Amino acid sequence: MSTETPAHVSILGRVPSGIFILTVRHGEQETGMLASWVMQAGFEPPMVTVAVKQGRYVADWLDAGAVFALNVVAEDDKQLLKHFGRGFEPGQPAFEGIAVSRTERGTPVLDVAVGHLECVATGHVDSGDHRVFLARVEAGALANEARPMVHVRKSGLHY
Repeated sequence: MSTETPAHVSILGRVPSGIFILTVRHGEQETGMLASWVMQAGFEPPMVTVAVKQGRYVADWLDAGAVFALNVVAEDDKQLLKHFGRGFEPGQPAFEGIAVSRTERGTPVLDVAVGHLECVATGHVDSGDHRVFLARVEAGALANEARPMVHVRKSGLHY
């Protein structure tokens, strides 16, 4: 059996993606998570897709209709990656030490983000180890002119 990495795995990791912090409120709970598999999926109405790893409670919240925000991370903001990259258990405070505002609908948004898109999932498809949500963009704002962070992985088999 060969121990070489198949070529498609190497090149799959080179597909660039943005870096986002998905923030969401569900009932009285709220949290945030690092999201890199986000893509625009339509113009009229404006739509995006976002992938959430199977088994994460955030996927259940999105399935239940929770409004969420995709906060665009600036290319030099490594602190947000460190803070949100570890993930949070249900009920664990996710925004300690982070400046957060709320939209009219109560969705938490990060003040240091380049901007945010406020979205509602309209459906999903299970894709192996992730659930891919299709979401309608209902609001948003550009907060500053910083360049967004772009991420390229070394492998197509892990983050």
